[in-house]
Amino acid sequence: MAHIDYFFSTISPFSYFAGTRLEEIAAKHGASIAYKPFDIIALFGRTGGVPPGQRHPNRQAYRLQEIERAAKKTGLPVNIKPAHFPTNPAPSSYAVIAAQKAGGGDMGRLVHGLLAACWAQDMDIAEDAVIKACLSEAGFDPSLADTGLLAGAETYPANLEEAVEKGVFGAPTYVVDSGQVFWGNDRLDDLDAHLAGKL
Repeated sequence: MAHIDYFFSTISPFSYFAGTRLEEIAAKHGASIAYKPFDIIALFGRTGGVPPGQRHPNRQAYRLQEIERAAKKTGLPVNIKPAHFPTNPAPSSYAVIAAQKAGGGDMGRLVHGLLAACWAQDMDIAEDAVIKACLSEAGFDPSLADTGLLAGAETYPANLEEAVEKGVFGAPTYVVDSGQVFWGNDRLDDLDAHLAGKL
C-alpha cells in the first residue's frame, strides 16, 4: 500500500485550494496519509524562499492573480486578502497533530476546515474558539486544542526538519514513499497518475 506524507501549512492558500482531493485520491488508490503541518515561513528561510510580504511587487501581484484563478478553477470561495493573514499557524497545527494522534475523526475535513476558516470565512485560526469549532465539526474532541499542546510543540518543529530532509520547499507538498515529490495543489493530478503507475 502506498503512503503519502502531506506537508502543508494551515495558512497556505494553495493548501486550501487542494480541498479534499488528496483524501479522494488516497482512497482511490488505497494509500495512507500522514498529515505534517509545518512552519512555512521558517521553511522559506531554510530553502531559499521569501515570505509573501517580502517578495518583489511583481511576485506579490502574480500570487494574487494565481489565488483568484485557483478559486475559479476549484470553485472554492476565497478572500484574496483575508482579515487574519498572516496569523500564527502553530496553535492550529498543534491541533492537527493532536487530532491525528487521537484518531476518531475526519482529518481531511479538519485540515480543510481550518484552511477555509482562514481563506473563506475571515476567522483567525490562531484563536482557541475557532480551532475547537473546527475540531468539533470534523468529529474530534475539541479539548484536543488544549491537551495536545505539548505533543504539538514537539512534533511541529520535527515536521519542518523532516520536510527539509525530504526536499520540500513550499506548501502543499506530497511526498510518496516511492521518493517522488509533488509540489502544489495543481500537481494532484500528477500524484493520482503516479499512484496509478502511469507517471
